[in-house]
Amino acid sequence: MDSMKLEPIKYEDLNAKAKETYNFHKIAAILADYGYNSIWLSNDWNGADFIAVHIDGVSDIKIQLKGGVSFAQKYRGKNLYIGFIEQGDLYLYPHDDVLEQVEPVISDKKWIEKGTYFQTKITSRFIDVLAPYKIRKIT
Repeated sequence: MDSMKLEPIKYEDLNAKAKETYNFHKIAAILADYGYNSIWLSNDWNGADFIAVHIDGVSDIKIQLKGGVSFAQKYRGKNLYIGFIEQGDLYLYPHDDVLEQVEPVISDKKWIEKGTYFQTKITSRFIDVLAPYKIRKIT
């Protein structure tokens, strides 16, 4: 029997769908360390890409997977968390609670006209707000 040879992939070489799948599995692995089983939804459900179900049977969360800091008017009132990975750390924040804190500083043209806001990197304007929602992988 031949031994299996595993080759690491380069994230930047993946297409958009493959990156989404990769990010889901990375986040699910981190959440597993905290007692969550993550279930991918084939269609967004109430804005969620996946649901993380805790072993306590009570602490289930609906998560919208993003590539960075993100807010959208369409997510308001849906009890969603936004999840993304930056520099190997998971950020998982309650959309509406954090939006309430930052809306005055994100009132740019795109937010006003389209109801969306996105940043690929955490800037100084968000670092303190998101610090409580940084979840490190247990090693």
